[in-house]
Amino acid sequence: MREAGALARADSANGPAPDAAAAGPVLLDAQGLRLEIGGKRLIDGIDIRIREGRKTMVMGANGAGKSLLLRLLHGLIAPSAGRMTWRGGPVDKSARRAQAMVFQRPVMLRRSVLANLAFALKVRGLRGAARQARIDEALDKARLSDLARSPARVLSGGEQQRLALARALACDPKLLFLDEPTASLDPASTQAIESLIADANRRGVTVVMVTHDLGQARRLADDIVFLHAGRVAESGPASRVLSSPRSEAAKAWLEGRLFLDGQGAQS
Repeated sequence: MREAGALARADSANGPAPDAAAAGPVLLDAQGLRLEIGGKRLIDGIDIRIREGRKTMVMGANGAGKSLLLRLLHGLIAPSAGRMTWRGGPVDKSARRAQAMVFQRPVMLRRSVLANLAFALKVRGLRGAARQARIDEALDKARLSDLARSPARVLSGGEQQRLALARALACDPKLLFLDEPTASLDPASTQAIESLIADANRRGVTVVMVTHDLGQARRLADDIVFLHAGRVAESGPASRVLSSPRSEAAKAWLEGRLFLDGQGAQS
């Protein structure tokens, strides 16, 4: 049985200890991540391990630091302190090229659906028949083949998000970051996005995803990392964290209660 994949090694000052470590290679290991902006500490000493092949949901109240954590892990923001390793070595250019990120609001180029895919693959160095084959596969999986020549910016919100996800996956990432990719989407669009995510994971893509949707976490997550006030309140297998949370912050959030810690932070 596979156990917890993403582990936050929390000490007594940073929430309850996580579940036992899982077998399997660590893909991305972050230690002591801290982010301070304008004298305010927004991410406070987070340790997290992402293991290959897992789907990790990052959860917590608004302002807990979820999106900031993803940007730190993906290298879009430099941490104030801490370090990261990729498969035990430095996070170099090749490691970053093995990652992709999809944002809550998809960024579309002023081009057709097909051209959005072609541009991303060109940047990755694909040319000719290999690039076209990758484009055709991406369009088919995202159910966008009939819209290939349409301007990307006139697509519906759900179609744009499918394109953003298809564009990221076409680049063959080993690690995919998703920041609330189904926020504000209708159930049908949400299901389509979730199907793409699940299919990518079955093909070996490791997923780290921010979500506020408890039902979505139950459907997709292997592991949960729950943040509170820029720290890891707890982490572990989704089946355990979502049914029997150990931290007061996670319990309150799952029960829909307001939680105030000793420093006035709420969830």
